[in-house]
Formats: sequence, structure tokens, C-alpha cells
Amino acid sequence: MRWHLALLLAASFTFPVDGVAGEKQVADVKELAGNWRGWVRAESGQEFATMVVEEDGFYKASTARGTLTQGMFYLRDGKLRYRSTRTTGTTSLSEDQGKTILTVMPVDRTADTGRTEFERVK
Repeated sequence: MRWHLALLLAASFTFPVDGVAGEKQVADVKELAGNWRGWVRAESGQEFATMVVEEDGFYKASTARGTLTQGMFYLRDGKLRYRSTRTTGTTSLSEDQGKTILTVMPVDRTADTGRTEFERVK
């Protein structure tokens, strides 16, 4: 019985499971081009935001209250990064349950923004 349990446990780590988030390697910022939506931290709490990313990596993000942030996604040493009018930081792209998620994390943890996840709008 223990042998079967050990085999089952080993198999569960061997085969991929659908719906588990997986980070995607980005070879060109053109992969980010399109429309995104998510929730961002603001002085008043969380605000819904939309973001449009151009093929050259330039983006504009705005909230329902009118806050506008502009910036640029770029690759450096094979890693996806961003620079905006407010912060700089790292970025990752992943897929989870059929959704494409762009995660933005400022380097300066004291910034008034925090980790933000945007979902690609289809």
C-alpha cells in the first residue's frame, strides 16, 4: 500500500496540472502589446485601471478617477522590466486558467504603488 501511495505521489509531481500558473519567457516587448485591466493601489485604496501597451513597449495606464501613468516596458539581460512616471521595477508574464497575467512589481517598496496584476483584455 505504501508503495502505491509513493508512486501516486511521485506521478502527481511529474505530470503538469491544467490551470496552474506558468511564467512565460518574453523575447520581445511586442508580446505585451494590447489592452490590459487590473486593480492598482491608490491613496483612496484600490482603483480599477486600464492600460494600453504599444508594440514598442510604451504604455499608458489610467484609473476611473483619471490618474494617468505612462512608461515603457523593456528587456534588460533577458529580464522584463518597466520604467514609469512613478516607479521602476520588474515585470513578469504568466498564464493561468486561460488568462494572460502581467505582474508589475516596483523595486522601491516605499513607493505609493505596490504589486499589480493586469489581465489581458481579449
